Amino acid sequence: MSAERSTSDDRYAPPIYIPERHLINLRNASNLAIDIGGSLAKLAYFSNVNSRRRTLSQDGLQDGSFLPHSVPTQDEEFKRGRLHFVKFETKHIASLTHYLKECLGDDAGMVAGRTIRVTGGGAHKYTELFEKTLGLNIIKEDEMECLIKGSNFLLNNIPNEAFTFRKNKSPEINFEKIGCDFPYLLVNIGSGVSMLKVHSDEHFERVGGTAMGGGTFWGLGSLLTKAQGFDELLALAENGDSSSVDLLVKDIYGGGGYEAMGLPGEVIASSFGKAARSRISGPARDQVNDADIAKSLLHLISNGIGQLAYLHANLYSCSRIIFGGFFIRGKKATMHTISYAINYWSKGEVQALFLRHEGYLGAVGAYIKGASSNHDLGNYGENYAFSDSFELSHDLMTKALQFLELDRLDMPLVKFPLINGGQYLADLVDLALDTDARNYWLDIFKDGLEKFCKVIRDGEFNRNHIDKRIMRFKNKFLECLDLLRKNPFAYGTLSVRTLLDCREQFLAEFDFYDPYLKFKQEENSAFLQLLPEHLAYLEELPWEERQETLIKGILGGNIFDWGSSAVVKINEESKIDFRAACELVEKRPWFVDHLEHWIKRLKRAPIKKMMIFVDNSGADIVMGIIPFVQEMLRMGSEVVLAANSRPAINDITCHELQILVSQIASISPIIKAAQMSRSLRVVENGLGSPCLDLSRVSKLIADECVGCDLIVIEGMGRAIHTNFCSEFSIESLKLAVIKNKWLCEKFNCPMFAGVCKYEVPDNCCNNC
Repeated sequence: MSAERSTSDDRYAPPIYIPERHLINLRNASNLAIDIGGSLAKLAYFSNVNSRRRTLSQDGLQDGSFLPHSVPTQDEEFKRGRLHFVKFETKHIASLTHYLKECLGDDAGMVAGRTIRVTGGGAHKYTELFEKTLGLNIIKEDEMECLIKGSNFLLNNIPNEAFTFRKNKSPEINFEKIGCDFPYLLVNIGSGVSMLKVHSDEHFERVGGTAMGGGTFWGLGSLLTKAQGFDELLALAENGDSSSVDLLVKDIYGGGGYEAMGLPGEVIASSFGKAARSRISGPARDQVNDADIAKSLLHLISNGIGQLAYLHANLYSCSRIIFGGFFIRGKKATMHTISYAINYWSKGEVQALFLRHEGYLGAVGAYIKGASSNHDLGNYGENYAFSDSFELSHDLMTKALQFLELDRLDMPLVKFPLINGGQYLADLVDLALDTDARNYWLDIFKDGLEKFCKVIRDGEFNRNHIDKRIMRFKNKFLECLDLLRKNPFAYGTLSVRTLLDCREQFLAEFDFYDPYLKFKQEENSAFLQLLPEHLAYLEELPWEERQETLIKGILGGNIFDWGSSAVVKINEESKIDFRAACELVEKRPWFVDHLEHWIKRLKRAPIKKMMIFVDNSGADIVMGIIPFVQEMLRMGSEVVLAANSRPAINDITCHELQILVSQIASISPIIKAAQMSRSLRVVENGLGSPCLDLSRVSKLIADECVGCDLIVIEGMGRAIHTNFCSEFSIESLKLAVIKNKWLCEKFNCPMFAGVCKYEVPDNCCNNC
């Protein structure tokens, strides 16, 4: 098969080209679904993507004996679940159907018993085509039910899915937190308008609607203007001035408006009011162009829908109104007029919400209907590597095919239960709002890419086509950086965390599962041999001096961060050891120095249970965190170590940490006893990032929060780039070294400034 496939059917449309990379594994798809609208169709299917990885072997633990050398590794193949969505114009449906037939094969045994779930207005029209061409069983799904299920699924699985729009403001787009807040009102604007109150994942009801919708706008626009289609009519409206045909309040009461009634002069008093013969005649009539008429018509329809939507939301106690349907489709003109209407009628108390992937709701819902019956749903996350970016579009389709890909996660993710307050913002800075900061960080990732690729080449175990894979990764990631420079909202909010996560996803797509594994093991092995002497040194210190030295050790260990270009540069010039790293950290008082408060806290009362979000392999975990953990265990604390589920740079994973703790148990009786009694546990956090987004963590972590007195967050990515300003319902200790020039300038602190930030919530007990 060539890199691209051409398919055609003369009865429907010219051929289109299908990139093979995207329509992969169709033959083995476990569920097929399609949403067919009048203009656009969306195909959905699930597949398993084959990958290879090298991991540490548990066999290297030889009955718990201490291993001074690297733990043996094992190579294995594994499958990553992937949910694919393909959007195309409905006129190409015959072409896509024939291509599906090629992918599914002619083997009757492969097709027998397989089904495709179909929803949308074209579900009835194209049933015969599917049955005859594909030989699949057709199951028709209710369109509204699919929309609701799709909306709930995307809101619960994709961060930054919902957003508000404010035209000509900075920023134009503001993204909402992840999750469904029930009840909400879903306003679906197609030819007409349906308003549905969504009570839960399973329960919804149609509470109202209107016949004045997108069809009205298109129909009247066709009669009143020369526009040839819906999108041309919207384009006209973008450039129109409705005040030439609309009667405004100031036209009746003067420039000040009707102050007694609280009506500003610019408010529309009568749509098309100036178009009456008595108001526009002679030469003035010729000055009213199609764009002005289209704009007035857009205001008429949008204001009416907005008022009805607000009244329904108020009547049915819905605090959120989400708009979707063919009328929206990411178009600035429609989003602006609807947002204005909702803001006006609610007096600013309610905002109109839109969805980044609104066009996929029906297909998502139809897929869920099939997946639920096969117990094949689970939790998902957005795959940035091969999904099309979000953009505010004026066109129906910017290219023949558009794609959305979601990766199935290994475990359920939930919100971290110890976050204090309702609104949690993980990131320190929104790069979409700060052009200088955005350009700085994009340049950092771009300029460091060659060196990063060299590390990948040196560390990667899978040598098959390695240069080709590196080149493809490099080119694809550079395309991503260029895209984000032009469109910072391409994947939702833009932050350092987003850039790091994008890079990890692009690595995985080209089969670089854990290129730092070799380096992590070399460092773990080297520092394990130094640990006994370091623990013995700490034992000799007076109690209070030991507490200070332990915190200094965590900061010194955090210098060993191979995601920091400053650290990499120093290490290239002269290899740094643990003692030298501790000397690099600024002298006290640190940039944030709550050490005395922390030591006083330890004197007051024991910490019954703490959770530590760990960072890097090597000196960071071995020489910094482990001695601290041993001290806390000695003082009677129960300790939970939260580590990444998936690899990211040189961060230690849960699997690696479990093995490391077993190794350390051979030299530390305290660690060994705690491991055996389960007062020391290693739990995966459900993530694979150098940063820490606590809006989605593993349920295992959430369950471990019960009884916690303290949360410790360590590392620049987890405690500075993210969570620096986060507040928790229990005590927290944030430990990091600032190793980046831009952060130093932002905080007005020196390079390698220390952060020891101990915080106590207002409602904490007197022991804290």
